[in-house]
Amino acid sequence: MKIAGSGALVAGGASGLGEATVRALHERGAEVTIADLNEEKGRALASGLRERANFVLCDVSDEGQVQAAVEQAAAHGDGLRVSISCAGVGWAERTASKRGPHQLMPFETVLRINLIGTFNVLRLAAAAMNGNEPLEDGERGVCVNTASIAAFDGQIGQVAYAASKGGIVGLTLPAARDLASRGIRVVTIAPGTFDTPLLAALPQESRDELGTQIPFPQRLGDPREFAALALHIVENQMLNGETIRLDGALRMAPR
Repeated sequence: MKIAGSGALVAGGASGLGEATVRALHERGAEVTIADLNEEKGRALASGLRERANFVLCDVSDEGQVQAAVEQAAAHGDGLRVSISCAGVGWAERTASKRGPHQLMPFETVLRINLIGTFNVLRLAAAAMNGNEPLEDGERGVCVNTASIAAFDGQIGQVAYAASKGGIVGLTLPAARDLASRGIRVVTIAPGTFDTPLLAALPQESRDELGTQIPFPQRLGDPREFAALALHIVENQMLNGETIRLDGALRMAPR
């Protein structure tokens, strides 16, 4: 898939992994639509990039808002050819503790945003790509999802987050098979510990300690490394139906 001139949608694109991906796609010549709930950061990013970047306010769990974002992305460049989902939230709570059972509402909220939101973007973006004229190699589009190594190595207190990310891993292959006949690929990235705004709130000492837990390189991942893999997936047609760990060989301990 050629990136230059293609319409690209990045859900959760206003900060962190999504922002790095937006910048990388834009640098390579894509027409990028930034979809995010953070209107201030999203508009500032689009304004800073100037041409070929636009923002749309979007809750990934809202069908109408995602559809509007997809339509906006499809109206730019050669139509919507690239969709990347980075939106997500976390929650820390044990399945049961001295305080009682895990609260149900936070569990539902995490699954609604992380899993249902990812599927919402995937299904609506794929439907738009389905109407694209196929390229010379028959390809119509590429969808990249974001899971986490917590899908495989969920830690104590991560039951909601791990379940939501495990669901993304689980839907990747069947979705790729569903869309194969239309020339639409589906791939998931499972990042490890990355230097995102969520971790920026921690003291430097704590952030450094997290980095030393990674076998090599012994540092937090750079969001630009996530973006580089996302762009490689877009361009490498043989990558399909797979979940790729991006974690420096980290296997998380129980806590």
